[in-house]
Amino acid sequence: MGTYHFIAIGGIGMSGLAKYLLEDGHTVSGSDIADSKYLEPLRKLGAKIYIGHNAENVPDNAIIIKSSAIKDINPELIRAKELGLKIYHRSDLLEEIAKASQNAGKCFIGFSGTHGKTTTSGLASFVLEKAGLKPSFVDGGIIPEINTNAQHKNGRYFIAELDESDGTIIKYYPDILVINNLEEDHLDFYKNGMEDLVKTFNQAAIQSKKVILNADNSGTALLDGNFITFGLRNADYTARNIIYSQDGTAFEVWHNDEKLIDIKIQLAGVHNVYNTLAVISALSEAGICLQNMTDFFYEFSGMGRRFQKVCEFAGIKVYDDYAHHPTEIKATLDAAASKFGKEHIVAVFQPHRFSRLQSLWDEFKDAFGNAGQVYVTDVYAASETPIDGINGENFAKEIKGAEYITGNMEEVAGRLITKLKAGDVVIGLGAGSITLLGKNLEKAGCIASKR
Repeated sequence: MGTYHFIAIGGIGMSGLAKYLLEDGHTVSGSDIADSKYLEPLRKLGAKIYIGHNAENVPDNAIIIKSSAIKDINPELIRAKELGLKIYHRSDLLEEIAKASQNAGKCFIGFSGTHGKTTTSGLASFVLEKAGLKPSFVDGGIIPEINTNAQHKNGRYFIAELDESDGTIIKYYPDILVINNLEEDHLDFYKNGMEDLVKTFNQAAIQSKKVILNADNSGTALLDGNFITFGLRNADYTARNIIYSQDGTAFEVWHNDEKLIDIKIQLAGVHNVYNTLAVISALSEAGICLQNMTDFFYEFSGMGRRFQKVCEFAGIKVYDDYAHHPTEIKATLDAAASKFGKEHIVAVFQPHRFSRLQSLWDEFKDAFGNAGQVYVTDVYAASETPIDGINGENFAKEIKGAEYITGNMEEVAGRLITKLKAGDVVIGLGAGSITLLGKNLEKAGCIASKR
């Protein structure tokens, strides 16, 4: 068993890796600048957690795990180098975990692509867990029904979300690689846009025993090779006779000319039909019989921060969604409008990174057609330096009827609450502090009701 120390252990990805190691019997410590809800489960499993980064936190015999956000000036990283310790990026650790799983005879299924990685990996993990197959998994979000983002068990399957944002997807050699879709994003890394992205995924595909991809996506169509496909038509796995309703989405799943199963999911929107098809095709190709597992697909309510209802007060519903790319925003708002009606949708958009807003400015402008009202906050910088003219105020001017609201999330909520009415469905959109909007809106609503 090994000893590991995580620098910035409190994030969703790092905490999942730490939890996996703890359940596998390793010794784990870690630090973060603030406490978070992801740290208490690690403490209960025996992790030593430090709040604040200090050189004294670093064990002299540990493997150091860090994310891309950790800079060379971090005191723990400096101390680790002084001690000559091994320093791994979090993707290096996931690579080791995946290899160990495969060496133990597990089937490694990786979910990737620009959108839907967290939902598809979470859905696959949830269905296998509910079916009693005891999967191991490391996902990029909390699965609400089982309240975890990772676990180590002794079943035959290892599920992982494989991040493409920094090219580290080429570190893995999955038995089954699922590519949900490909679109321009993370252009700070992929300097040549789709050309570099396609090159990276072509390499990832070569390293995988089986590759399953979305046949209806223009990005995946640029990849080289003969792949297993899913889609709404002209694919190996297809969804037919789709019926959308207030309580979910029902459809048939066909494998070529054979009907596999009838399925119903709670989740709204055609993007979740694709997500479900991706999971069904992967599990089918892994040799899993799905006939007695269909109820588990309906039990899945979605991942944390994926169109997740966070509160309701005074007839106002508030949802939180991680969408921070134009395609994701459009998909979320389309699904919300189909469920509640466009006129009730209040979108609150926090742009994530100046570089992303700049590179996808026009695409973002076109993403809000299914919102009755749009509010734009300041950009969540994510450690980036501001870019002249690229800000929430200027972006709000580009969308007809949109309003700009400045300040932190408590201030945004205080200003927004005066504009809301019963029947509104508020959706916070973004990958940053917008996740705090619901809590602050509920608090502001309670204060307003007492006046």
